[in-house]
Amino acid sequence: MKFVYLALFMSVSLLTTNSFASTPKYTATNVPKKMTVPVKKERFYYLLAPAIDRVYKELSVQYNEVKKDLKSGSNAARIAKLKTTYKVKTDKELLLALKPHPQSIALAQAAMESAWATSRFFVKANNVFGMWSVNKNEPRIAAGEKRGGTKTIWLKKFATIEDSVREYYKMMGRGRAYKDFRRVRYETNDVKKIVKELDHYSEIGEKYTKELASMIRYNKLTKYDK
Repeated sequence: MKFVYLALFMSVSLLTTNSFASTPKYTATNVPKKMTVPVKKERFYYLLAPAIDRVYKELSVQYNEVKKDLKSGSNAARIAKLKTTYKVKTDKELLLALKPHPQSIALAQAAMESAWATSRFFVKANNVFGMWSVNKNEPRIAAGEKRGGTKTIWLKKFATIEDSVREYYKMMGRGRAYKDFRRVRYETNDVKKIVKELDHYSEIGEKYTKELASMIRYNKLTKYDK
């Protein structure tokens, strides 16, 4: 009889432990009130660091596979499809488009663009980087303010944070404004050099790159690149 009670006790304990384990510490849709700076950053890293890491690894695998295929002449259909997706013609342009930049840069931009994962478009739409929408048929939400006081600005709505990160890397790989950025990130993994080419990401230009570099340095974000 003692063994029966012990087995039941262990089963209940295991269920209780698993229940607590499956409950996330933080969620994107819930922003705790009156967070201290350390708690705000803890929540941000909890939500963003794993997502960015998974997408980065996924894109790194794709990049290395494509690089190998281009060298061997394999998987021509896949290569052609990727060239169409990224709007490029040459093999070199495709590699420039596909190589993912260091996670420290993505994390710093995520923190700046989403106000450390507290912005309305992050909470309501998993939109980490404030990416606009020009397609009325895709999931999206209206921005809180109108451009020029009259024109509605629409922001993309994503099912998950990872989808948002994936779209961000894709945008950086095909946007016209990031041509120099792609060239530099292909040539080096030096975060300081790459960040300098992000002046077209924001209207404040060079000031934005300096703030980005400062954020990476102050928060020691390069540890996520190792």
